[in-house]
Amino acid sequence: MAATVTISSGATWQEVAADRQKHRDVTLSLLDPPLPPIEDIPLNTIPLARKFLTADEIKITETLVEDLVPQLAKGELSSVAVTKAFLRRAGLAQKATNCITELLPQPALERAAYLDAYLTGHKKPIGPLHGLPISVKEHIGMKGLDWNGGFVFWVGKVAKDDAHILSILWGAGCVFYVRSTQPQSLMHLETSSNLYGVTTNPFNTTLTAGGSSGGEGALVGFRGSCLGIGTDIGGSIRSPAANNAGVYGMKPTSGRLPMRGLTATQEGEEQIVPTIGPLSTSLEGCKLFIKTIIDAKPWYEEPTLLPFPWKEEEFFKGKKLKVGVLWDDGVVKPHPPITRALKQVVDKLKGKPNIEIVEWKPYKHDLAWELIANLYFSDGGADEAGAINSSGEPWRPLTKHILTDNPHCQPHSISSMWAATLKRDAYRAEYASLWNSTATFVGPNGDLEGMVDVILSPVGPGAAPKIDTAKWWGYTSQWNLLDYPALVFPVDRVDVVNDGEKVEYESRNEKDAFNWGLWEGHGAEGWEGAPVCLQLVGRRYEDEKVIQALEILKKEAGFPFVEYI
Repeated sequence: MAATVTISSGATWQEVAADRQKHRDVTLSLLDPPLPPIEDIPLNTIPLARKFLTADEIKITETLVEDLVPQLAKGELSSVAVTKAFLRRAGLAQKATNCITELLPQPALERAAYLDAYLTGHKKPIGPLHGLPISVKEHIGMKGLDWNGGFVFWVGKVAKDDAHILSILWGAGCVFYVRSTQPQSLMHLETSSNLYGVTTNPFNTTLTAGGSSGGEGALVGFRGSCLGIGTDIGGSIRSPAANNAGVYGMKPTSGRLPMRGLTATQEGEEQIVPTIGPLSTSLEGCKLFIKTIIDAKPWYEEPTLLPFPWKEEEFFKGKKLKVGVLWDDGVVKPHPPITRALKQVVDKLKGKPNIEIVEWKPYKHDLAWELIANLYFSDGGADEAGAINSSGEPWRPLTKHILTDNPHCQPHSISSMWAATLKRDAYRAEYASLWNSTATFVGPNGDLEGMVDVILSPVGPGAAPKIDTAKWWGYTSQWNLLDYPALVFPVDRVDVVNDGEKVEYESRNEKDAFNWGLWEGHGAEGWEGAPVCLQLVGRRYEDEKVIQALEILKKEAGFPFVEYI
């Protein structure tokens, strides 16, 4: 139901925030059995699960999607039992990391009971996700529930219908049981708002869980979810996936998965198109999520989507998988743990008969940032500023960073918007030409053969950043500008012994100096145990190829190289 304590009812922003937090806490109190109070939150919150959850709850919530789904479909596990386990672990994740806006225990358990009864009566599951709990980022509309997008002023707005993607997943048999946090403005690589505060990293609470889908990242990292939904316009799925241990996350190409039914500022903007996608504890979970939605042919109801069925083609049959390695974007140098993780993966892959490794040189990634940072806010940030200022809530540090401190943010006229869009398209063409140049010959049908298939790259210039320091988006926003699909996967952890050696480095620019200063200021000890992840990038609309490539690389290299839970 709609919130009644709102700015329009005469409440202050502090009163609105307090009421939203009270509502969230009430939903947590409905857990059965209830969770006990937790006096002290440890730096690494993961051990809390074994302290406060039952052995069955731990077993269920640490089971991968691809193993849960067949057990649910066969009735070996009931949907009620699985939903209860994830509800309790999600509630514990909230206490540990501040990652949810509300639990949905009553409707979730009613849905689970219905699915169990259906399976018993019909001797078959409803669909490919029968009984599987899925977590949802708050700005993805759920009928009748608050839909504030991280803005205090928007509290009280409710979604009239479920978002299109939720309708498809519901038809596939899933259970929605929890909604997760997002930052003010939806434009941070962290998650902090005046409504709910800061969402922290479950593996080290001095670090961010990422953003803007950071609630999902922390929830999946804590194993309070095995499959969740995030959105991405500059890294908002990949940053949380990379910051939290053992999490996979994919930003698809735009126009493949349905976006109708989300709330955000600047709706209708088409210069940099956001995407929606999965975060999961497994690669197979991401694949099942995307395939299930595409198999539902969402383009019939959402005509902005492209009518591309799921591609069953074996992209690497009878050929080598050619991987271009981007060690550094040439703007902000990665911290030592990132470079080490890249080298680990590359060393494992070198010499494999079915894989070819080549260097990928960055092409004007500094220009790419200027272009996308200019295209994000064609009104100069007026819509964002209006949504914030209308309640009197203060601006969060990273909101200021991307809006008021962003020298490329400017209000456009129609003609200047056209000109900026042409610059975007010119850069995309130049990057495509660079990719084409990696071909070794032209095939009989005129196809370019021997090209790089995928790019292996850092996800960010370091492991999960310290709170309020995630300021360089270039390792993720690069691929939003180009509209390339990108898939994040876990590799290792920061290690004081392997990463602690002093590195002499002269910074290239102000952004680089800030990032390197973070490493020098805290050292490897400041990130000890933090997850280290990488991303695999493909060309536009080659989403399935990227997934297949990661399946091969994962098998050949054997990552992740550590256990996280």
